[in-house]
Amino acid sequence: MAIQRISLLTVPVDVINPDDLEKEILALSEKPGAKQIVFLSLKDLLFARINSDFMICLQNADLVLPVSKSIISGASFLKLPVPFRYNPFDAIISILSVLDKHYKTLYLLGNHKKSLMQAEQNIHSTFSGLRIVGRHSGYNTKTVEKDVVSAIYKASPALVLLSNGIKGGSRWVYSRRNSFSSSMFLYRKDILDVFSHRKKNVSEKLFAKGLEFFPEIVKNPLKIFFIFPYIWYKILLLFYKITSKQSKFY
Repeated sequence: MAIQRISLLTVPVDVINPDDLEKEILALSEKPGAKQIVFLSLKDLLFARINSDFMICLQNADLVLPVSKSIISGASFLKLPVPFRYNPFDAIISILSVLDKHYKTLYLLGNHKKSLMQAEQNIHSTFSGLRIVGRHSGYNTKTVEKDVVSAIYKASPALVLLSNGIKGGSRWVYSRRNSFSSSMFLYRKDILDVFSHRKKNVSEKLFAKGLEFFPEIVKNPLKIFFIFPYIWYKILLLFYKITSKQSKFY
């Protein structure tokens, strides 16, 4: 089944079956130029509606994989093709497994040096066929950043896995896309912390119930106020539903 891109509240979301992910990752790895995979949360979707740079980034991304249950229910509510909801950690493991099986290369970027090195060791021990051709910590100055971009260009890894310490995240990649040769880029804020065992991945049970944000609220109770953007999202869905029905009468 081919990838189908839908527009949810004007934001692009890809419908792709997990069984087709390996084929798509391999195809992207052979495609010239910089390619980008984005995990899309509800927060990201709402942010894209008010930030033109991020919206353009999503529109040009090769894969936009939804990770929030609200995105799935929103697509269903608007009678759109319903995408598969990806668990970011599981999806990254699947992508690394594909690259490992085909002896591809990896570059790690982000986090602090100690955590980065531990993450590299753990990834290497798990994916022995995946060659790590470079790594660099995050939180860099602009001068150092230029050297990092140059190093990635020269190494030309199949995948660059980015984590915290990269200001702008996915937007950082898109704004520098012309400085890279032929690599896939995937940003996940806490992924290197998870790989270094400095942070636990969200449990499968919480993720399945759409409650993956609960641990974050426990750490920072102020995040409970995200309920207001969530309510706004529901209002937008209802508005789009009503206006879509009205347009059929014209």
